[in-house]
Amino acid sequence: MTSADLAALILRVALGIVLLMHGRNHGWGSGGLAGTASWFESIGLRPAKLHAAISAYMEVACGILLLLGLFVPFAAAAGVATMTVAFVTVHRKNGFFIFNPGEGYEYVGTVAFALTALAVLGAGKISLDHAFDIELHGIAVGLGAAAAGVLGAAFLLVTSWRPPAAGGEDA
Repeated sequence: MTSADLAALILRVALGIVLLMHGRNHGWGSGGLAGTASWFESIGLRPAKLHAAISAYMEVACGILLLLGLFVPFAAAAGVATMTVAFVTVHRKNGFFIFNPGEGYEYVGTVAFALTALAVLGAGKISLDHAFDIELHGIAVGLGAAAAGVLGAAFLLVTSWRPPAAGGEDA
């Protein structure tokens, strides 16, 4: 095992836990999917129930894939997409710091960039990708995963996001 393999394992475990728990909270936290759907509705994501379910299940799936080290660039792309949607719909307007009112974008930005770095680095030798001889890493793969995530988020936002107008009325 090399230092890069250990770094990949550490990144995968940290990001996998974060995404898994974030998705678990969206789907099965205190408000469950209904609470997440209500919140998504309030920020303009339509249809809110569908987006709440997709968000929860996708984050859980990404977390599991990262923990297993399986199809890491695809999990990274999905995670980047989720973080990009969160950045645009909620956090962008609140400034950088997470402790700002409304929560800034430092968290979603850090997660997205770390996922991109992991896609460049690859899953490492302690992974199912390595066990199955799946070689998915490198600069093109990592940047491609990030681009796919951003483009996927852009598609979702164009087709499904109708931000509320100032004053609380829908646009």
